[in-house]
Amino acid sequence: MMRQAGRYLAEYRAVRAEAGSFLNLCFDPDKAAEVTMQPIRRFGFDAAILFSDILVVPHALGQQVAFEAGEGPRLDPIADRSGFARLSARPDPAIVGPVYETVRKVRAMLAPDVTLLGFCGAPWTVATYMVAGRGGDDQAAARLFAYRDPDGFAVLIDQIVRASIDYLLGQIRAGADAVQIFDTWAGILPAAEFERWAVEPVARIIAGVKAAAPDVPVIAFPKGAGYRLGRIVAGTGADAVGLDWTADADFVRREIQPKVAVQGNIDPLALLAGGAALDRAVDEALANYAAGRHIFNLGHGILPPTPVAHVEQMLARVRAWRS
Repeated sequence: MMRQAGRYLAEYRAVRAEAGSFLNLCFDPDKAAEVTMQPIRRFGFDAAILFSDILVVPHALGQQVAFEAGEGPRLDPIADRSGFARLSARPDPAIVGPVYETVRKVRAMLAPDVTLLGFCGAPWTVATYMVAGRGGDDQAAARLFAYRDPDGFAVLIDQIVRASIDYLLGQIRAGADAVQIFDTWAGILPAAEFERWAVEPVARIIAGVKAAAPDVPVIAFPKGAGYRLGRIVAGTGADAVGLDWTADADFVRREIQPKVAVQGNIDPLALLAGGAALDRAVDEALANYAAGRHIFNLGHGILPPTPVAHVEQMLARVRAWRS
């Protein structure tokens, strides 16, 4: 599940308290490896997801990043081209190095048949946080930057593309079996901007990864893309695409699954609700997609208040179907 290592688990909260801050936890290989492994031990998932954050890349490029309790990430905003001078050309090895060490530790602890997934944020989504300094407001600051100075915004996107290729290849060399590119804010873009900022940069990342690691699968997750999932498939070279819970199942079965695997797409609120609503959501996802190439997953991250019993309920139903 997306965010399968997280606050819904008591054992995660204990390690998080020891770490002192979210970033301390991300950059402590022993603790990050421990929380990555916790849901594997408890639930026996088929894949472990590296515990990290998409904002490691701007942090490694020299932008100040912090996580405020209860408020999410805060960055020193880059409002225009003048802010580019604060950024390095490549990720700082001292910052990304501990992440790679976490990957090595987790891969050594995992059974050979359990996949280890690495990830990064897509350039558009990462840029929205770098420009605004936070999330929210439909990422208006980045959208305005891109409208007013598209060439300048492209410079920022290009830098994130280069850094993301380096970062994903570092994870792969350390032991990641597959990688995923999260574009949480893709769905807010109009058609032309979607092509320029959500499709083309991801295509360049995938091409860069495949040039060095051709056999490593890459999953693209453009949240809110809707029918534009077809452009992600046709335009990026992704091996699989993530579906959020709003995806049109008929469209996905007809236009997407014959071309690539799909991942998703339980609504995290259905998991939070549990009971009959969760059973219906699981059954619908399996009925919609399981006849084709399908990775059962959530349509976005697991919510912190989610009871562990609901996760157990979901897994029991999926595994009963699979058996």
